[in-house]
Amino acid sequence: MLKIIFIIMIMVHGLIHLMGFMKAFDLAKIPQLTANISKPVGLAWLAAFALFLFSSGLFIAKKEWWWLFAFIAVILSQILIITSWQDAKFGTIPNIIILLVVIISFAIWQFQIQVEKETKEILLMENSSVKQIITEEMTKDLPFPVKKWLKNSGVIGREIIQTVYLEQKGLMRLKPEQKKWIKSEAKQYFTTQNPSFIWSVKTSMKGLPVVGRDLFKDGQGKMKIKLLGLLSVVDVYENQKTNQSTLQRYMGEIIWFPTAALSLYIKWEPIDEKSAKATMTYNETVGTGIYYFNESGEPTKFVAKRYKDVNDEKPTEWMAEILEYRIFDGIKIPSKIEASWMLEEGKFIWYKFEIYNVRYNIQ
Repeated sequence: MLKIIFIIMIMVHGLIHLMGFMKAFDLAKIPQLTANISKPVGLAWLAAFALFLFSSGLFIAKKEWWWLFAFIAVILSQILIITSWQDAKFGTIPNIIILLVVIISFAIWQFQIQVEKETKEILLMENSSVKQIITEEMTKDLPFPVKKWLKNSGVIGREIIQTVYLEQKGLMRLKPEQKKWIKSEAKQYFTTQNPSFIWSVKTSMKGLPVVGRDLFKDGQGKMKIKLLGLLSVVDVYENQKTNQSTLQRYMGEIIWFPTAALSLYIKWEPIDEKSAKATMTYNETVGTGIYYFNESGEPTKFVAKRYKDVNDEKPTEWMAEILEYRIFDGIKIPSKIEASWMLEEGKFIWYKFEIYNVRYNIQ
């Protein structure tokens, strides 16, 4: 709703600038403008109109760089308002509002640029020239349910997955008592030779835009969340609890690229015909978790003891439960998941999401 109001405001504000152009070229009588306006200045009013209209179009099209044209429009508009202050001074109010939105959009754009830079860094670390075909023989030492999972997922006979890109949409909440779920959209990249991921999310907090980034690289985890793209809500790095928790998250998410189960940094222990324990060790960070499967060899749940917060004295049971599956590029993977913390007061489902786009071995 706020976006619609903003679009209408910027369009109407832009249209008002046509009055200056029309007065300068005697195209209409404009009694609201008493000052004389020369033709060159009239063209400047027309340019401001065009810039506002163009930037509103970019905003509607969700172009993240719309703010650049809006910023130029605001500066030009305010200069023109000052030259006709007595008649146009109230135009300063929408200019201030637009400028505030421009500043927020610029900050979010900068955040995304940093995420893109970090994404390129982890992708460049991966040696994509190494091609290896997965064979059934390679799975012979895995626990029975893990072996069955790889076979039924469709990865046998395919190239090992080295890089992954996926998109997800979901609903999240921050506290168990929170009744209103918040919409979110996220993108994520993974690499498997040098295990890493970067997850970037767009969501909101009390109607205000929020951007976040989780990074796992070189065995270390980093978390950053910014309100309005400006105010740091979370900024955690160089913390052993975060390192372990982020590594365990990576472990849980290999369900989207099953060939990672064959990685040397993951050791498997059989539990029974429907579960297996995994221990992942990478750059001195170690984490464990248990995978559960159904009779068809599909993963149904991943459970691990993770640190919910850097100030927690002990880890809390965390669980990812799989609700639905889809086939992407010939590989059957979980597509709908609920993530929960098992708190003392009971189960807290904090994130429900769906994977709707997956690409493997991207360049």
